[in-house]
Amino acid sequence: DYIDRGNDSKGVIDFIMELRSSGYHIHTLRGNHEQMMLDAPVNKIKLQHWLKNGGTETMQSFGIKSFNEIEEKYITFLKRTKFYIKNKDYIFVHAGLNFGKDNLFEDKDAMLWLRDFPSNQAALKNKILIHGHTPKTLDSIVNQNGNCINIDAGCVFKQHSHLGKLVALNLTERKFIFINNCD
Repeated sequence: DYIDRGNDSKGVIDFIMELRSSGYHIHTLRGNHEQMMLDAPVNKIKLQHWLKNGGTETMQSFGIKSFNEIEEKYITFLKRTKFYIKNKDYIFVHAGLNFGKDNLFEDKDAMLWLRDFPSNQAALKNKILIHGHTPKTLDSIVNQNGNCINIDAGCVFKQHSHLGKLVALNLTERKFIFINNCD
């Protein structure tokens, strides 16, 4: 989630866009919060759902009072996020994959919202799934076995003694990097 999870959602998106304009190849996944923001203008219920889940703070970071005031470049950024990214060795999604589907990439809701799903090595075809969405303690992240690796240590929950870390995974060395929430 680039938005709704801190006091400077606009700054997060601006930073990513600045990196891209400087020549960095940044791949962005869509999370459930980005989807809630994209769905917000559909109707009042979806707007209220987003506002209650961090949208109010996100709008404050943009210095606006109405969704309609968001500059188009930010909506375009969100629309260009990907539900999944895959390469030779890995699949990356925000939340998870629905292993009950023949086509793992068909269920977009699963990629945004799924929690606590069983993995299926045969369906992954020897790829490793990297995901988040469901915060885990550092111990459980470091001690994961299998082909599904959750890298969500609940960075937004800085007041919780076992969460509040941003996690990165160096794919070359298969080494976790943890950074404390510095908000």
